[in-house]
Amino acid sequence: MIWLQYLLPQHLLSKLMFRFARIENTWFKNTFIHWFIKKYQINLSEAQREQAEDYKSFNDFFTRSLKSGVRAISKSSIICPVDGIVSQVGNINNAQIVQAKNHNYSVKQLLANNEKASEFSDGFFTTIYLSPKDYHRIHMPYNGKLIAMDYIPGDLFSVNKKTAQSVDGLFARNERVVCYFATEFGVCAFILVGAIFVGSIQTVWHGQINPIREAELNSKPTSILTRITPFWCVKQVQHFNYQNQNIQLKKGEEFGRFDMGSTIIMLMSNTNQIFNLTKDVAVRVGQNLV
Repeated sequence: MIWLQYLLPQHLLSKLMFRFARIENTWFKNTFIHWFIKKYQINLSEAQREQAEDYKSFNDFFTRSLKSGVRAISKSSIICPVDGIVSQVGNINNAQIVQAKNHNYSVKQLLANNEKASEFSDGFFTTIYLSPKDYHRIHMPYNGKLIAMDYIPGDLFSVNKKTAQSVDGLFARNERVVCYFATEFGVCAFILVGAIFVGSIQTVWHGQINPIREAELNSKPTSILTRITPFWCVKQVQHFNYQNQNIQLKKGEEFGRFDMGSTIIMLMSNTNQIFNLTKDVAVRVGQNLV
């Protein structure tokens, strides 16, 4: 059914999910949360709030926080930032990244031709998929100073294994947020990839990034086309420069969150930094990567 994704109104469906997940009607949200817990075997004993009734909406439940100590943070210099499944891991060769068997895509495509793409012509990467059952808060994998962030509009294909094996350049064509950090390993890029039904991506320093907030859009110079286009349909790359703001994030601190399941990609510019990961193996926040 991959072909169907080309026909679906991906952004409209995701916008509807954004609204649906925030319904606060008690009966409705409790019924849906209980169904979701049973369907995906969610372990709520790990969460700070263990009862479905304690969440004000499905989105509140989906982005739930965990109890302190549930995810032990390794003393390693780089840790796993999410719970999920390792889709791919390996070297960046001649600025090419492996998506799936017989499917590669370029760093330039992924980073929308950002000048920092040259930092990753060689290096190391990993792609980790977060399924609906996973914990969906994202944590810093290393100590770093935030340099910049790009919001890159795009498609919203599913990012599951079958789609990755079928859609060319999947992660470089989907909507995504790219964060650049200065670290002890050099410049590192951390990419949050959107997908169908991913209604919003957030970071701790910015808050909600997509859908683009109307007030934020109105504060920036816009073209005539932008002014007559609904704010959730804007197709412009949004750049955010943090060079002078001294935003420092420590390993293990919360970084951001997906409001539905998706994928993260880590790019390291240092070829000596090889991740201790195995393809198709489950990982958890805090485990050591080096």
